[in-house]
Amino acid sequence: MYKCTIPNKKMNLVIDQGNSSAKVAVFQEDKMVFFQKYEHFSEKEADELRLTYNYKRAIRSSVKGDDIALYDYMQERMEKWVVLTNETCIPIGNLYKTPNTLGRDRIAVCVGANYLQPNQNLLVIDAGTAITYDVVNSQNQYVGGNISLGIEMRRKALHTFTAKLPLVDVPDDVPLIGTTTEEAISSGVINGISGEINSYIEEFSKIYPNLLVFLTGGSSKCFERRIKSRIFAVENLVQIGLNRILNYR
Repeated sequence: MYKCTIPNKKMNLVIDQGNSSAKVAVFQEDKMVFFQKYEHFSEKEADELRLTYNYKRAIRSSVKGDDIALYDYMQERMEKWVVLTNETCIPIGNLYKTPNTLGRDRIAVCVGANYLQPNQNLLVIDAGTAITYDVVNSQNQYVGGNISLGIEMRRKALHTFTAKLPLVDVPDDVPLIGTTTEEAISSGVINGISGEINSYIEEFSKIYPNLLVFLTGGSSKCFERRIKSRIFAVENLVQIGLNRILNYR
């Protein structure tokens, strides 16, 4: 848990609801003053945070749909309450052909990266359960991107869809060449993803000059030192993007 006690001023609550947990932050303008993961973030936890930070504005992004009780709580108490959808006004253009299918986390990290580096060609890599590669051009437009398997999905797939390969824990430090089956799996997963990342950076840089690369997500630390290009490693890029969307208009 990250928490900074400061006088109550104008605050924003940011809720990023994932499949297994909710990542919740409080911002004072552009500064994150609180961050914590919750197994379930309900109106009870929202009320407890409101007593400490007296926030009046909030935004929620979710992959699990609406939480009616939390929605009603926020709707009654907030000066501004935003549930992120494909129809929400955002501070960058969106060139995606099917915006209704675009993951909320994908657009949030791109808004966050664009806020930190506006008017630049950006590649935003979010290394989580899945790995997403998303491009924002120097005209501040979301172009599109790709979705690939993350560490957990790769190691589980190798075990599930083969007869004899074990389910192994994948450490951060792996050899280039595995000398046991466990090492071969770990090396294949980590070095395979690293090669994929570096290849995407190289290919996208041919299309988008002076490409700046952002890396975020729960597995990002595994790849920071394996990326050949200069990167911006930003841990809370989704939260930064959601706060920017909340402050927009």
